[in-house]
Amino acid sequence: MIAAPHETPIAGPAQDMAQAIAARVPVLRTERLVLRAPRLEDFPAYAEILTGPRAEPMGERLTREEAWSDWCRLVGLWLLRGHGIWTLETGTAQVAGFALIGFEPGDLEPELGWFLAADHEGQGLAQEAARAVLAHARDALGMASLVSYIAPDNDRSRVLAQRLGAARDGTHAGCEVWRHNLGGQA
Repeated sequence: MIAAPHETPIAGPAQDMAQAIAARVPVLRTERLVLRAPRLEDFPAYAEILTGPRAEPMGERLTREEAWSDWCRLVGLWLLRGHGIWTLETGTAQVAGFALIGFEPGDLEPELGWFLAADHEGQGLAQEAARAVLAHARDALGMASLVSYIAPDNDRSRVLAQRLGAARDGTHAGCEVWRHNLGGQA
């Protein structure tokens, strides 16, 4: 698919400013991943996940325009809340997926989220990324807990939440709420 004009970086001072802002996003490293600031060039991978069948376990497929709006909200959280979405990059510089500390309209509290591209699923990368994000939330942000909102039929995410030590804590907006207690500040 050819990127729309708004999805394409334009060289010059504005792009330099965007890169300077992105440089302030914490970089998290795991054994196999670098969790880094999102770049405009990452959006096609994000859109592919959220507009295709991989989005169904998360509740619904988005249109590309809806995916763009969702992307912008999550990227913008870095400026507004000091947390947001990270791109998961492999050692070969492939975009494996995304992890986030989100807080979207309708959320009751900050959310730990993760989703991977199809060819990177089943390798433990989501767990690796989620553990790094949980440690960052606790150690750098002093958060006491995060929740994961998981669609009722998303068995893989439910199992991952359990592996991460989360406990089921009710429902919200048709999703199961899984609480990750971090032991940070209130």
